[in-house]
Amino acid sequence: MLLFTPGPTPVPQNVRNAMSDETMHHRTPEFEAIFEKTRKHLFDLFATDEVVMIASSGTGAMEAAVINLCKNTLLSINSGKFGERFGKIALAHGLKNVEIKNEWDTPVSVEAVVNAVKENSDIDAIAIQISESAGGLRHPVEEIAKAVKEINPKIMIIADGITAVGVERIDVTDIDCLIAGSQKALMLPPGLSILGLSDAAIETIGSGVGYYLNLASEIKKQRQNTTAYTAATTLIIGLLEVLETIEREGGIGVLYCNTARRAKATRAALEAIGLHSYPKVPAKSMTTIDDADASKIRSALKEEYGMNVAGGQDHLKGKIFRINQMGLIAPYESIWVVNAIELILHRMGRLEYAGIASKVYNETYFKTALEQKEI
Repeated sequence: MLLFTPGPTPVPQNVRNAMSDETMHHRTPEFEAIFEKTRKHLFDLFATDEVVMIASSGTGAMEAAVINLCKNTLLSINSGKFGERFGKIALAHGLKNVEIKNEWDTPVSVEAVVNAVKENSDIDAIAIQISESAGGLRHPVEEIAKAVKEINPKIMIIADGITAVGVERIDVTDIDCLIAGSQKALMLPPGLSILGLSDAAIETIGSGVGYYLNLASEIKKQRQNTTAYTAATTLIIGLLEVLETIEREGGIGVLYCNTARRAKATRAALEAIGLHSYPKVPAKSMTTIDDADASKIRSALKEEYGMNVAGGQDHLKGKIFRINQMGLIAPYESIWVVNAIELILHRMGRLEYAGIASKVYNETYFKTALEQKEI
């Protein structure tokens, strides 16, 4: 079964091998050496002043960010299931929440955020997805962060990069907390989250809030190459292997380039056979198609072609399907997906099969390589 869901993503064989070795105790010099190497790679990936690993899903990191960085009122951007979650976290901890809500295909505007900040001086943190995976859209996070900091540099910008870190280069100049999850572009099983923090965020955190999710406790310990509580040893060993694999295969820049090519090619191939891309501004992490036959297409892909793609949630259930583009994916696997979709549409009587999807994918994906050769 080819796994093309936008999380969990496929785990490479060499990473599975690295994680299958004997269990290592987390309070040993051997594991501390692995932890130190992993942190060094993460600093390169995040480009932030500090990085912290937590044994939790991405939601745990979202909660840690909110409770440690928001003291009064959170401005949450709700253009999907995960943006909605930030607001719920704030309310669960007795914080006030101001919400900007859009349809799941619509990114928030810089103007809307700026207006909200100007209208409510109690807002001291903003939480937003870079890539909102509920609908596969990209928010203009960097532009929003810059505009907000010009109004009030003390407002903390929390950016959920769970389906963005490892997908594209993110400008963290005005971002105070960048969140990642192991089961997305980092190509690991679920259970490890990472926060990249600015110096301003560390100052705001101070002595921290909470117990297990107290970021001050973790910062102190992780600077000593250990953790405040039991480390997710197996996942951290796997993460080191992932990051070293990316380096061996040309580095993070090559990964970003190939992901962008894959995203462009997949979208172009599906649009060429008459399908419609759902989000107004698509993220590079996934291609999201809205279609009356979305459920039938998903079922046929799984049952007849051995591919698992994701559907929609809540009001989009049965109305969209989402194809992952994160991680190290061979082009022939992506071509197999778009070709299979064209075959399915042919059997539904919606088009005559002519191999258009695979042709357009090839032309789009490999055009960049051909242009580079000609230079």
